[in-house]
Amino acid sequence: MTSLAQSLATNMKGSVVAPSDAGYDETRALFNAAINKRPALIARCAVAADVAAAVSFARREGLDIAVRGGAHSGPGFGSVDDGLVVDLSDLRGVDVDPTTRTARVHGGTLLGEVDAATHEHGLAAPFGIISTTGVGGLTLGGGIGSLTRTLGLSIDNLVEADVVLADASSVTVNEDQHDDLFWALRGGGGNFGVVTSFTFRLSPLSTVIAGPMLWPLEQAEEVLSWYADSMPEQPDVLNGWFAFLTVPPGDPFPPELQLRKVCGIVWCYAGSDETEAVRLLDPARKLKPLLDGVAPVPLPGLQSAFDGIYPHGDHWYWRANYVREFPEVAVKTNVEHGSNLPTWKSTTHLYPVDGAAGRVDSAATAWAYRDARWVQVIVGVDPDPEVAREARDWAMAYSDAVRPYSMGAGYVNMIMEEGEDRVRASYRGNYERLSRIKATYDPDNVFHVNQTIRPA
Repeated sequence: MTSLAQSLATNMKGSVVAPSDAGYDETRALFNAAINKRPALIARCAVAADVAAAVSFARREGLDIAVRGGAHSGPGFGSVDDGLVVDLSDLRGVDVDPTTRTARVHGGTLLGEVDAATHEHGLAAPFGIISTTGVGGLTLGGGIGSLTRTLGLSIDNLVEADVVLADASSVTVNEDQHDDLFWALRGGGGNFGVVTSFTFRLSPLSTVIAGPMLWPLEQAEEVLSWYADSMPEQPDVLNGWFAFLTVPPGDPFPPELQLRKVCGIVWCYAGSDETEAVRLLDPARKLKPLLDGVAPVPLPGLQSAFDGIYPHGDHWYWRANYVREFPEVAVKTNVEHGSNLPTWKSTTHLYPVDGAAGRVDSAATAWAYRDARWVQVIVGVDPDPEVAREARDWAMAYSDAVRPYSMGAGYVNMIMEEGEDRVRASYRGNYERLSRIKATYDPDNVFHVNQTIRPA
């Protein structure tokens, strides 16, 4: 171990990994294999005090800081060349209080771990659709998924957080303490500190009626038009995200459909009335899907259903747009590009963000697009880096083609490094307030390995 690593390790309960250590390459690897960064040190934090020690050390040594939770950041913000990674992978755990219906979640915990712990009590909070994602990164950017219309964004269910600030001090934030920082954390990304624990409000929810319906591409224009018109009219208990996809090559999909390009909707009815679910889904069934996989399922089963398709180690390129309306020309443009998926893992998703999420005021949290109806995510994905370059070009061309029909900005959790103007647009009128709060809590922009908000 180098003297620099030893100096940090003496102040930590956890461990420090340096480039000369045997486990370095494995430890530094990110979910997106297209990102290959080589940090000077990786601080494997075991307790919150380790985080403070790591931040203090990095500032003293003049090292850039990256914060790693689940390592799913598309641009690879969970690492940094020649800097210090504050790795929260070992700072994990979930404490559920069924009486208050809250869960305290440590900063490095993965979504699936929260789903499993809360499910034991018949409770849930809304998160994303890949259970290996880190709670921290997903939540700080907003947090969308299959329960957004019913329970809101992940940040809408956040009631408190413990944060290590740029000066290595620690604070607890909520509506009554450091309310300005609490406001900024809810959508402002990792710009304001390292969150060592989150406390979420939970809702009674155990089993959902959920699963995919798939249609041939020949029906894509009809299905997308119907979906765009009808989804905003549905009650909050019905969620459904639209996708262009290739049917995965394995169970539970019928062999005759595997590797066929299709369009589909992944439904999630989160109510308690099975008769209502049948009635709400009947119009979709009248469009005669090739496959109807909707059935009662434990919520963690839905939340982890795509893990096997997207393991660590694929090469990814993300693009995202906020969308409010779907004129006919937008439908046609989406069908044109979405029908030409370059690899079987490449896809586009339209996540509805209205319903419960849409009734929150745009100034109530840093997440500024409460008037959007969808977040569109376009991803080019493949294990082969050469093929992935073609998938990246497709994602960029697709995103550029539909951007005129978007709201002119993208969801920060799903964009790459696209420049300061894109980040500013993502926060709309909230950017200036975020910038002022940044100046209060991180005036030197210590936490800048992210979609950076510059201090005023």
